[in-house]
Amino acid sequence: MLNLFRGVFDTDAQSASAITIGEFLLCLAVSLLVGLLLAGAYTVKNRYTKSFLLTLAILPAVVCVVIMMVNGNIGTGVAVAGTFSLVRFRSVPGTAKEICAIFLAMCTGLIAGMGYLGYAVLFALVLGGVTVVYNCFDFGSKKHEALYKVLHITIPEDLDYTGVFDDVLKEYTRSHELEQVKTVNMGSLFKLTYNIVLKNSEAEKELIDKLRCRNGNLEISISQKETVAYEL
Repeated sequence: MLNLFRGVFDTDAQSASAITIGEFLLCLAVSLLVGLLLAGAYTVKNRYTKSFLLTLAILPAVVCVVIMMVNGNIGTGVAVAGTFSLVRFRSVPGTAKEICAIFLAMCTGLIAGMGYLGYAVLFALVLGGVTVVYNCFDFGSKKHEALYKVLHITIPEDLDYTGVFDDVLKEYTRSHELEQVKTVNMGSLFKLTYNIVLKNSEAEKELIDKLRCRNGNLEISISQKETVAYEL
């Protein structure tokens, strides 16, 4: 029965240092445990998907098994490294936070695969706890995120838009930048898109009222600055 878990090309010298079934199952169980801990820590005040959480929970065990199978064999290690370099995520790029979570899961699996099970659990607990604390305190978040807006102004085709709104925007914004100009309504109108930072979020109506006097009372809209949400 034990021969089923021996490599076909193992020599007697290699068999002496081979991983036993108990050691294999113990490392695998600890890897699954730390993966579950990291996945649970990521759910605190983060947007996530079922597939991403499943990846975080399973990835440490996958890396752990790969490291155990290498087991000091330099040739196998080089082959594994080459294989991993050919693998890419077949999806849109993730955010920096998601990429960091994946590397964290891989690192815990690597530690467990090398046999340092206590360090793997300690590493997962410490880094998972730090992640939860940072998320609870909104570490790195913008305190004035509500002031960052996107302004859309529709103007008639005969109005020269170059600098026509600059004085009004300087009065109500800290900064403004013309991001896009495009024609609408069969070329009879222009639509201007500005990225702006308001001085006071409560002065939006005043800003719109003054802009309406310049654009002939055509459509004006102010919205939150859009951020693209990627999903792994």
